[in-house]
Amino acid sequence: MIITLYGQPITKKNHMQIITCAGRPRLIQSKKYREYEKDCLAQLGKTETLKTQLHVKCLYWLETARKTDLTNLLAATHDILQKAEIIEDDVLIKSVDGSRIMGKDKYTPRVEIFIEEFDADNE
Repeated sequence: MIITLYGQPITKKNHMQIITCAGRPRLIQSKKYREYEKDCLAQLGKTETLKTQLHVKCLYWLETARKTDLTNLLAATHDILQKAEIIEDDVLIKSVDGSRIMGKDKYTPRVEIFIEEFDADNE
């Protein structure tokens, strides 16, 4: 399965906000991340949910050449795939080999996602 999500990829963990809820501080994702997630979910059509061990490769093109944490980008992408029910649970992702930040694309920032069944014997 190949999926392309258009828009500037955003990390979850580096864009947190503290709010007070019922008198207690609580961490939530930033408005910018929540908008990115909502946009990605709108781009994803409904497919059968994958329930096997998976290899997921993500290639990121960003609006700027600013340093970005690949691990946090991957975590955000995996969470979006789970929330969209493309994958049953991101714990099923057993390999991310080949994932990388490809560079800058000011006009078409995106992530290209390649999902296939994980075969430990051929890895």
